[in-house]
Amino acid sequence: MRSPDAQPDLNDERRIEIAALRPGHLTALIELWTQSGLEVRRGGRDAPAQLQRQLSRNPEGFIGAFVAGRLVGFVLATDDDRRGWINRLAVHPDYRRQRLARRLIAAAEDVLKRRGMRIMAALIDDENIASIATFTAAGYVDMPDVTYYSKRDDPDV
Repeated sequence: MRSPDAQPDLNDERRIEIAALRPGHLTALIELWTQSGLEVRRGGRDAPAQLQRQLSRNPEGFIGAFVAGRLVGFVLATDDDRRGWINRLAVHPDYRRQRLARRLIAAAEDVLKRRGMRIMAALIDDENIASIATFTAAGYVDMPDVTYYSKRDDPDV
């Protein structure tokens, strides 16, 4: 028998709720990103007002994984009317290696397919071996002939 403090068994999918975030979840989202090791740009795109604006424009694209009401995973699904983008995938360290990231990717793909997207893409830093492995396992392939360029008005965006 498990103790009350034991980590829930994520293999029992009934214990995980995949659902759209609400405005009240944004503080927990920033905490999750921090705990997961993602860079948080609090003065730019990750500022509370910016996240609130993004959420209001894309409510179904802010997808969370909840265990007993606690946000333990997140993925952002966006699109540019040509392809779907999967961004900011994060799983709390205590809940990794249990296929939760794969479930979040699948949820993002479902949202994007409902929007008519037939191409899904993710930008992954070269040194993020865990994300590369996760997306590869989900059927994504490296596009070595594509180079990403970015022009930013501010380094915090």
